[in-house]
Amino acid sequence: MSDDWTGRIAGERMTVDRQFTDRVEASSFSNQQWGLVMTAVEFDIEGPDDPETATLVADTSKLPSIMPELDKVGQGGPMGGAPGGSDSRDSSGSGGFLSGVKAALGLASGGGDDDRTEEAKQLAQAYADELQQQLESNGRWESVCEQASS
Repeated sequence: MSDDWTGRIAGERMTVDRQFTDRVEASSFSNQQWGLVMTAVEFDIEGPDDPETATLVADTSKLPSIMPELDKVGQGGPMGGAPGGSDSRDSSGSGGFLSGVKAALGLASGGGDDDRTEEAKQLAQAYADELQQQLESNGRWESVCEQASS
């Protein structure tokens, strides 16, 4: 199993990144959070010996380890206050507007991480599907599969 093929698809990944922007914006993730999600996702090709049936899959096994960091990324910036500030784990429910935004984004306590992890997995696989389509439409899928199987 070789990872050399992943470096050969950088151009297609940039194209898919641009095309996928709408999906990210419609999700509960900010662009920064999505970038963090993608650092934890690796891509594999299942069955690369037969490009006709091969499938690009998102390996999302590392996502649970970065989910706590998403909260920190979500709290930073001009509206969220300083990362790690005293309000970073406000469980009193008296946070007003910011608490409402956190709840809407799934950042409030109460099982949101499981939902967000599942959403991240689904988005990552949708990204992999679009990336495979991009490779197929460019006529590069067979050569990528060939390299992945060697």
